[in-house]
Amino acid sequence: MAKLNLKKLPEWQRNLAVLWLGCFVAGVGFSEIAPFLSLYVEQLGSFDKSTLSLYSGITYAVTFFVVAVVSPLWGKLADRRGRKLMLLRSSLGLAIVIGACGFVHQVWTLILLRFLQGLCAGYIPNATALIATETPKAKSGSALGILTTGYVSGNLIGPIIGGVLAQVFSIRMTFVLTGGLLLVVFFLSWFGVHEDFKPAAVPKTQHQPSLLQQVADPRTIIVLLFSTMIIQMGNNSITPIISLFVKELMHGVGPITIAAGVIAALPGISTLISAPRLGAWGDEHGPGKVLLFGFLFAIVMYIPQGLVTSVWLLGILRFMIGISDGALFPTVQTLLAKGTPQHLTGSIFSWNQSFQALGSMLGSLLGGLVSNWFDYNGVFSFTALSLTLNLLLILWLIPALRPKFQH
Repeated sequence: MAKLNLKKLPEWQRNLAVLWLGCFVAGVGFSEIAPFLSLYVEQLGSFDKSTLSLYSGITYAVTFFVVAVVSPLWGKLADRRGRKLMLLRSSLGLAIVIGACGFVHQVWTLILLRFLQGLCAGYIPNATALIATETPKAKSGSALGILTTGYVSGNLIGPIIGGVLAQVFSIRMTFVLTGGLLLVVFFLSWFGVHEDFKPAAVPKTQHQPSLLQQVADPRTIIVLLFSTMIIQMGNNSITPIISLFVKELMHGVGPITIAAGVIAALPGISTLISAPRLGAWGDEHGPGKVLLFGFLFAIVMYIPQGLVTSVWLLGILRFMIGISDGALFPTVQTLLAKGTPQHLTGSIFSWNQSFQALGSMLGSLLGGLVSNWFDYNGVFSFTALSLTLNLLLILWLIPALRPKFQH
C-alpha cells in the first residue's frame, strides 16, 4: 500500500520522499564513523601518543582537503550532465570506499581511502540542487526545509548508531555496514529519483567580472568567508582527538565508542534546538549581537574543556558548544546573503561551502599537531584563541557589526 501511495504522488514529491530518505541514510553513514576514527587508527599500528594524534589528524584532514578542491569541479559537471548522475557517482563511490576501509591493515592505506572518499563527496549538495530545480517554485522553500531535516537528523543520530555498532560488533564491521547503507542510497537514487534535466545555455563573454567585483562590500564578504573557515576549524580541531580524550577520561574502561558517539552528537542536538530561536532573536535585535554572543560564548565554553576530569562534564560543555554554533553559522550565512546580489547567492554559498571544507581540513591537521605538542587540553585552548582572534578581526574590519552602546 505504501508503495502504491508513493507512485501516486506527484513527481517532485516522490523525489523529495526518496531523497529525504537518501539524505538521512547518507547523514548517518557520513557521521557514524567520525567519533571512533582515531581509535581505528590506533588499531593499525603501534604508535605513541603524539604519533597517534598526528596520524588521526591527517586521516581526518585529507578528505576535507579533497572536498575543498574538487567541489567546484563537480558542481560544473552537474550543471552540464545533471544532478542525478552526481548522486549516483557519489553514493556508489562512497559505498565502495567506506566499505573498503573496514579491510585495511596499514594507516597509509586508510589515508589513501580517505583521500578517495573526498573525491566521491557531493551527495547532499546535489540532492539539494535537484530538489530546488525539480520542485515548483511555490513549494521549493518548504521542500528544501524538509530535505534539510533528513540530513540533519541522520547526522545527529549517526555518531550514536556508530558507537553502538562499534561496541557490539567492531570498528571494522561498522565501516562495512556503512558501505552497505550507502549502497542502499545508490539504489534508492537510481530507481526512485527522476530528473528532467536540461543543460543551461552558458553565454560566452570575453570579460566577465569576478564575484567580488559584483558585490557592494568585498571586504565584508572576505571576512565572513574567513570566519566560516575559522569557526569550522575550531569545531574540527576537536574531532581527531575526541574519542582518544574520552578514552583517557574513562581510563580505557567501559563503552568508550558509545560515549564518544554521544558526545560527538551533543553539539548537533543543541544547534538544532538553539539555531531557530537565536535566528528569530537576531531578526529582532540585529545579527551583530547574535554573532558577538556566539563568539564570546564559544570562547568561554572551549577553555575549560581541556581541564575536565569527568566525561559527563565534557558532555555538558560539548552540548553548550552547539549553542554557539547555532548562533555563528546561521548568522554568517545571513550576513553573506544580505551582502550579495540575489543572482550571486548560489555562487557565494558554494564558496562558503569550500571555506567550510577548508576549515575542516585545517582543524583536523592542527588538532593533531597541537595535541602532539601540548596534549589534548592544548587543542581546546588553541580553538579558543583562534575564535578570539577571529572576533577581533570582525570588529576591526566590519564596523557595522560593532556593538553600539547607549549613554
